[in-house]
Amino acid sequence: MSGLTPGQYTADVGGVRVSYHVAGQGPVCLVHPGGPGFTWQYLRMPAVEEHLTTVYIEPIGTGGSGRLATHPHGYTRHGYARAVAVVLDHLGLEKAHLLGHSHGGFVAQYCAVHLADRLAGVVLYDSAPAVDTGFFAETNRNLAEFGRLHEGHPGLATVLEAWPNVPAVSSDEAFVTVARALLPAYFADFWGRADEFADFAEAVSGTYVTSLGDNGQPDPIDDRAILDSITVDTLVLAGRHDFICGPRWAGELHERIPGSRMTIFEKSGHFAHIEQPDDFAATVVDFVRRTT
Repeated sequence: MSGLTPGQYTADVGGVRVSYHVAGQGPVCLVHPGGPGFTWQYLRMPAVEEHLTTVYIEPIGTGGSGRLATHPHGYTRHGYARAVAVVLDHLGLEKAHLLGHSHGGFVAQYCAVHLADRLAGVVLYDSAPAVDTGFFAETNRNLAEFGRLHEGHPGLATVLEAWPNVPAVSSDEAFVTVARALLPAYFADFWGRADEFADFAEAVSGTYVTSLGDNGQPDPIDDRAILDSITVDTLVLAGRHDFICGPRWAGELHERIPGSRMTIFEKSGHFAHIEQPDDFAATVVDFVRRTT
């Protein structure tokens, strides 16, 4: 077992390596990044690490973790949840908190239902109850509003042209190219704070994985029928200006999950831990301490 000494560690999930990074001190919170496919570094939260032992999981298929034999297919929430359980075992922990961002929020929701006995609490950070036609219709409306707000900006065309290309992504290089092109839409004020976010934008990286199971069939995400069965303490977070997993979906999660709490970050988009790091850290740390 690795214990909780800061550093990088690996564990075995059915013959596939899962890498994780331990940082900080205090109560333990596992962190699952989004995408699927983004490398873990974008979700680094130094302000949280000052108060919590933060364990960043590199999802299988990304970064220092191994790839499935069926790559780029087969990366299901069941598989990601299995890796969460293995990391808890490797750390020697019966329970810990789990924070999932974006697609990682979908994983955390799944874990809250299917891995409840191993979780002290979950943080659903920029998540949604389902990914369906309604989800994408809302996303398209929000992106159109982003276009109206920034009409005339020289960088707008690049953002708007990138979104229709998302379904055509089929390589790591294309994944990164499209992600970087879309990045301004994910912030409340990317262009107004461009110098502040430059290093973050340059470091965006990831691996192309699909939403298909290892049998080549879709692995749909629709938790609306099971959210009311979640008994784990739950905190729902979203940025006011998040065009993809914003307040509408946070509100629905909050309404459907019994006893959940919700915070909306008024000056953030999809990355409140970058846009409002102190407010974000205070909210997460308070929740973990209250529910430990």
